[in-house]
Amino acid sequence: MLKRFKRTKIVATLGPATDEEGVLRAMINAGLDVVRLNFSHGKAEDHIKRAELVRKCAQGAGREIAIMADLQGPKIRIARFKQGKIFLKEGSQFILDADLSKEAGDEKAVGIDYKGLPKDVGRGDVLLLDDGRLVFKVNKVQKNKIICKVEVGGELSNNKGINRKGGGLSAEALTAKDKKDLKTAVKLNADYIAISFPRNAADMKKARSLLKKAKGTAGLIAKIERSDAVPLLDEIIKASDAVMVARGDLGVEIGDAELPAVQKHIIQRARSLDKVVITATQMMESMIHNSIPTRAEVFDVANAVLDGTDAVMLSAETATGEHPELVVAAMARICLGAEKQPKTRVSRHRVECQFQRRDEAIAMAAMYTANHYNIKAIIALTESGATPLWMSRIRSGIPIYALAHSVRTTRRLTLYRGVYPIYFNIDKLDKRHVNDFAFTELKKHGVLRKGDCILITYGDLLKTTGGTNTLKILEVP
Repeated sequence: MLKRFKRTKIVATLGPATDEEGVLRAMINAGLDVVRLNFSHGKAEDHIKRAELVRKCAQGAGREIAIMADLQGPKIRIARFKQGKIFLKEGSQFILDADLSKEAGDEKAVGIDYKGLPKDVGRGDVLLLDDGRLVFKVNKVQKNKIICKVEVGGELSNNKGINRKGGGLSAEALTAKDKKDLKTAVKLNADYIAISFPRNAADMKKARSLLKKAKGTAGLIAKIERSDAVPLLDEIIKASDAVMVARGDLGVEIGDAELPAVQKHIIQRARSLDKVVITATQMMESMIHNSIPTRAEVFDVANAVLDGTDAVMLSAETATGEHPELVVAAMARICLGAEKQPKTRVSRHRVECQFQRRDEAIAMAAMYTANHYNIKAIIALTESGATPLWMSRIRSGIPIYALAHSVRTTRRLTLYRGVYPIYFNIDKLDKRHVNDFAFTELKKHGVLRKGDCILITYGDLLKTTGGTNTLKILEVP
């Protein structure tokens, strides 16, 4: 019986719960494709140590596992309370005071870490704290004090986040901490770096400039979590290598009722613009403690798969949860179930477009042929990964095996939906033996049998970026 692989990729956040080698190996075996290092927590040494463990476990499993470094960004937070937490009643007055000491918070006021907040808000603005659990209405701003009325009260503890309903905060996307962490990400050889709270394409271009200056080659992921970013979505996508639907802060800013439609729009625009998209935040939240997901979580993951997301992401579920392996296995099971639906294999992507490049035309021709002929697998020999990226934008149930001689390329490819990267040493491969090599590799992975047809794409010059100009249909001997 031939193997069946899930096409949607799984990103899991590492943390204290995944620091044992056995746990990480089990997660890889359960279907993990990409790990996320959350730079909002921990020290540089922690992230470097975890990255080393990932490389070791991936090598042991004979897999490529990509590493994503997720920068904290300008998360706007309150400071700390003398007693650790307070309780605020509805209708009471509370002050956010930029001049107050970091540890001096009480029932009347608390400090804030972003000193520019009083300049960004005004009378009538609504501030949402702790992911929207508490709601403040701004009555007035006096110099560096924001005087608020508590509209929805409750417990408020140290360092909780602040969002302005509707967005509009001017904090820079890349903080001093982010710039330092970016250098750490380059040092640990991260394959992707996620930029938090970008407002526009300029923020992503600035990040790319800093990455280039640090001599890094990672792909850049724009986390869409500001309401301001939604109207500028296309320009942000074009300036990035991938985007993330970061539903936590985005949902707080635009409101939960608006979030589902915006998520679908982001997924659709990313795929239309030939970019990778990740859906994230609270996808399997109950599994932080439980051994099985809720039905609502099953539907959430499945709907993202049906909409065409490249990857689904786990956060606290794996970083601090009680069942890291079980949650990855459950998510993989849901992805496979959703991928059985015919909708996931029907595409009209770019059907009326004029192609600008030969390799792009070959990629599109390959997918049209594969979807309309009895092709069991697609093999794309690739230098940069562009050809399999274009292929993966077309909905299809046919696996795409991307053969690359660059480890950097194979790791980047792990995030692409329906693409399975395989490293090969091009220096030992005669172009006349490409077909035999392809047959051998796919038989090794248990996906071919005698008489099956495969489609293969490659270029006359194997080490040339953008050189794909050949498409062949071959029968397995």
